[in-house]
Amino acid sequence: MTTALQPPLPSHPLLRLRLAPQGGMPRAIDGAWWPRSYDLLAELPRLLAGLPRAWGHITSVTVNGATWPAVPGRMLVSNQVVRLHRTLTASAAHTIVLLAPGQGRWDLTVVPPNTTEEAAEPLMAAGAAGGQAREAVKKPRC
Repeated sequence: MTTALQPPLPSHPLLRLRLAPQGGMPRAIDGAWWPRSYDLLAELPRLLAGLPRAWGHITSVTVNGATWPAVPGRMLVSNQVVRLHRTLTASAAHTIVLLAPGQGRWDLTVVPPNTTEEAAEPLMAAGAAGGQAREAVKKPRC
């Protein structure tokens, strides 16, 4: 098991996350996340710390194995075990899936870390609207 750092200190950059509004209608995407790197051990604790409390404790995270290198089987985040899964499904290339038992599943579009702010903005907005920005993510303007 890998132990991750606790939530970021104030000197760390702000979390780049936008979530779709809560509502009764199911949607393909629940928000967008723009990590600063593909280092899951550094990025995941920040993401989980920034999620709404109503989402509960995330116990399982699925990422694309081709996009996120070096994914351990599980890690400790804020004294909680989080199981990490890899998928090679083409449809999930730029998506991270978060599971919380008894609470639900949330799919977030992942904006590639090297995306310019100008190119990231519409992707983040589409994710916050609950839209599918996956096709646009495939070819970011960097």
